[in-house]
Amino acid sequence: MKALLIANRGEIAVRIARAARERGLRTIAVYSTEDRDSAVTRLADAAVHIGPGPARRSYLNIPAIIEAARLTGADAIHPGCGFLSEDPDFAEVCAAEGLTFVGPPSAVMARLGDKASARELMARVGLPLLPGSPGTVNDVADAAALAAGIGYPVIVKASAGGGGRGLRVVRDARDLARAYRETRTTARALFGDDRVFIERYLDSARHVELQILCDGQGGGVHLGARDCSVQRRHQKLVEETPAPGLSLAQVEQMGEAAVRAALAAGYVGAGTFEFLVDGAGGWYFMEVNCRLQVEHPITEMVTGIDLVHEQLRIAAGEPLLVTQEGIRPTGVAVECRINAEDPDRGFVPTPGLLETFVAPAGPFVRTDTHVHSGYRIPATYDSMLAKVVVWAPDRPAALARMRRALSELVATGPGVTTTREFLLRVLDDPRFQGNTHDTALVDEMVNDRTAAPAPAGAPR
Repeated sequence: MKALLIANRGEIAVRIARAARERGLRTIAVYSTEDRDSAVTRLADAAVHIGPGPARRSYLNIPAIIEAARLTGADAIHPGCGFLSEDPDFAEVCAAEGLTFVGPPSAVMARLGDKASARELMARVGLPLLPGSPGTVNDVADAAALAAGIGYPVIVKASAGGGGRGLRVVRDARDLARAYRETRTTARALFGDDRVFIERYLDSARHVELQILCDGQGGGVHLGARDCSVQRRHQKLVEETPAPGLSLAQVEQMGEAAVRAALAAGYVGAGTFEFLVDGAGGWYFMEVNCRLQVEHPITEMVTGIDLVHEQLRIAAGEPLLVTQEGIRPTGVAVECRINAEDPDRGFVPTPGLLETFVAPAGPFVRTDTHVHSGYRIPATYDSMLAKVVVWAPDRPAALARMRRALSELVATGPGVTTTREFLLRVLDDPRFQGNTHDTALVDEMVNDRTAAPAPAGAPR
């Protein structure tokens, strides 16, 4: 590998470009018309315009990306996260064009990216699953029969879904038919695949994920657990590691199971196994993310292992240098996603001119971002502006450091609102501080605020 094309945008493109340069690779960025001013276009050795703003005409345009690689002499492509990162067809095209795809093989990605087939594989290798359909569900009558047998609430999921999209929670049998049809329609529109399946839904659960690395030569390790329970509409807002409330024995058990399943599937590269953990400590497989996760920096902070470096090493055919015994996470790391959204208006995106942007700094504070003062936030893409990541010896110190870091963050402009203040509220919430929260925390906070009486004299 000598030249790496980064088939993505935003902070993850910047992150990959920096790691690639440290490994001595020439870097090529791609950008849409709306991303002409993004930081990666200046950091990379070359930048190629691949189309107008809409993703389907730029970042999802496989011929344009392959042509950019051909024109610039790239011999490898890193897909980042989102867009084409979990598209087996893209990985297959890269292989056919003689380009190294930084990620698992196309066939493995197809098998694990399909939630229904992934469930079948995990059942065979002995991972615990929530009660659910053995495969996809073909019609409303089958869905109703399965849901009645499982017991409500249930969740209807798109088999090809990802990123918290393409799913519906159903609490009453009367709502199942509508949820089934809506999920199929959404899945067809988002993923071009309307297959769905059903499983039991856990109301009071923690969302925990295990980071893995596999080298394709029989080596595999896990790098500990991350808790991602603070989320809104299944989109993560705050992540931390180690996952509070899980014992070392539980983490080792989950990690060993994840590595065993990954090796059985022939996995190569960095990946994430996602689990739900109930109030009694029981854990259940949910899905596999065949890519780098947005929250990967917190794992890097506690392990000292650069995951993008490892991805590039593995893609170049090198074996893992670390053993499971040699991975010893230290301290606590927390990540907050800074989105251009207005929490008081249902987290509606707030694109516009970012007149001033000041990133927090100081000891053990990391800010991953692609924006700067004068940057225009596009309405076309994900609203994330930055990831603020901190490390400290223990959880109270890490939360205190994150409060300090967020207090330093400045992101202002006409009509631009960010999630900074809401994140500070999360950090101060007694449920979060006391580690009694679950995936319902953000909705509960929003409902608490909506239900609270207005102060005397306040406009109504």
